Amino acid sequence: MKIGIIGYGQMGKAIERVAIARGHSISVIVDPKQGYVLDELSPSVLENTDVYIDFSVPEAVVENVKMISAHGKSMVVGTTGWYEKLGEIEEITLDRGIALVYSQNFSMGMNIFFDIVQFASRVINHFPEYDIAGFEIHHNRKKDIPSGTAKKISEIVLKNVDRKKKATFFPGNRKIDSEELHFSSVRCGDVVGEHTLILDSSSDTIRLSHSAKNRDGFALGALVAAENIQNLSGIHTFDEILKIVLKEAL
Repeated sequence: MKIGIIGYGQMGKAIERVAIARGHSISVIVDPKQGYVLDELSPSVLENTDVYIDFSVPEAVVENVKMISAHGKSMVVGTTGWYEKLGEIEEITLDRGIALVYSQNFSMGMNIFFDIVQFASRVINHFPEYDIAGFEIHHNRKKDIPSGTAKKISEIVLKNVDRKKKATFFPGNRKIDSEELHFSSVRCGDVVGEHTLILDSSSDTIRLSHSAKNRDGFALGALVAAENIQNLSGIHTFDEILKIVLKEAL
């Protein structure tokens, strides 16, 4: 495949490296530091690409989708923090007949972790002795707090644990209510990403954790999405893509 990369930070570089290792080529890298801005690219450059992978910034996602979809090209979006625009972007994809795959986290291991959290939440729902909370740590350049992954984990817990009614990420100077799921965030150094769910009782503590060692796992997931996007249209989540891949594998 010919892949266009939007955003050439550490994730963009990881996508380039993993894509080439999987036999793909990079048709264009869209990043001001590389001398290419999306709205300045010629139609021939835009059209000489099979799919675009966007790991840029949240405020650019809508305009990126508009410009890429105008040329009939599908996208994989790993940028987080733009989900309030999901309805608008879904309309664009359907109107222009393209597909867009997004996820709070493209890591293969994290998507396995989501399934583990779902199973644990269903079990712990029957044991009110356990309180539940979580925390996440990322590098100090990350633009969104909390992480999209923290929100996803919280959504899974709230869906499966009746006694937790809402997630609280910024409680302020007050006591946490028993019906709140507290998920805290830390930004420090060059931490790739760590997420931990804590199940605590007076007798013991259970910790479920996922730690990313590098960005290659996220890049691999984004490329798996890109490799399976061609026959799709509209908005899709990465877990839908994984179900397609698993079904074909079996």
